[in-house]
Amino acid sequence: MTKLPLEGKIVLSIEQAIAAPFATRQLADLGARVIKIERPKVGDLARGYDKRTKGLASHFVWTNRSKESLAIDLKEEDSKKVLEKLLPKVDIFVQNLAPGASTRLGLDYESLKKINPKIIVCDISGYGAGGPYEHKKAYDLLIQSESGLLSITGTKEDVVKVPISIADISAGMYAYSGILSALLHLEQTGEGSKVEISMLECLGEWMGYPLYYTFEGAEPPVRSGAFHASITPYGPYKTKDGVVMFGLQNEREWANFCHIVLQREELVLHEDHKTNTLRTQNNEKVRDIIESCFANLTSEEVTYRLEEAKIANGKVNTLDKFWEHPQLKARNRWAEVDSPAGILPALIPPATNSNFKARMDAIPDLGEHTVMILKELGLESELESFKEKGVI
Repeated sequence: MTKLPLEGKIVLSIEQAIAAPFATRQLADLGARVIKIERPKVGDLARGYDKRTKGLASHFVWTNRSKESLAIDLKEEDSKKVLEKLLPKVDIFVQNLAPGASTRLGLDYESLKKINPKIIVCDISGYGAGGPYEHKKAYDLLIQSESGLLSITGTKEDVVKVPISIADISAGMYAYSGILSALLHLEQTGEGSKVEISMLECLGEWMGYPLYYTFEGAEPPVRSGAFHASITPYGPYKTKDGVVMFGLQNEREWANFCHIVLQREELVLHEDHKTNTLRTQNNEKVRDIIESCFANLTSEEVTYRLEEAKIANGKVNTLDKFWEHPQLKARNRWAEVDSPAGILPALIPPATNSNFKARMDAIPDLGEHTVMILKELGLESELESFKEKGVI
């Protein structure tokens, strides 16, 4: 079997919620051994978000496969015995604790590089070190709000949050890529690294288009629901029996759309519609024209015309339909992973490499690997004492 890229690397993570767990799960996908420190009896707070997946929490199931759960109370003095044995073996340390917590625990980069000069330390926080927000707690919705994302999401009447944890996800992705770049730097120079991740800055990077759109005080993108704020037509349009989703990218496609889909050639060069800027300025009129045509056509008939005109389109799927998506089935994109609740389906990681298959091992129960890891560290004689003192 082909060796995975991160096989042999040990990741220690004091993590909770989404950002850090998502980053480390992707490291585990590539073969890293990820040891996840959790609080005894409580665990990662994401374990308690819901019980929707055979009694397990949906967020936790998604971000924690292929990890080992080490349940120790870091506030107990004897936990230092565990860390003293474990940290010299660690290649990568990740944490997304409350601001200042890792320093108080002696787990900041300056302390850890004395133990291992080649260690890579990834600190994930809401706002980063320094500045007036350094010690401010942060959650996904608050970062969506602070970054300006909420101000451009929703309808004219109401702002709407993105319903997935997009700020956490962006931070997890940049933590993952930042750690991989630090590993390359280590390979080239022999130097360890500190990788600092700010959720605000991560989501701010993804806000690049609207930021430049409002450059030098220009008007921000209009909140337009599922429609595009600066491209028309682009969004969901009503048909005789439902809705179709499609979008155009240029004037050639607009001409094809008018000829084949609307079958109204006079609209191609109409003064109100001949450029995207004009169509967007007159987007309500354009929508009325489109939907008056579609009112006599079924969604299937509209989709047929869109395909004929080579206009990009898609279905407004529900989640249950995505589970059964024919493209995912045809490409065999579903695998199975074990869990405390039994076998569960899981999407195969989207970056498919021709040389290896991603690791997709079990989702751990709380503290499932504690005894195994402590024995491995030569602390078997301390087990009873640790239990009595509440360390494990």
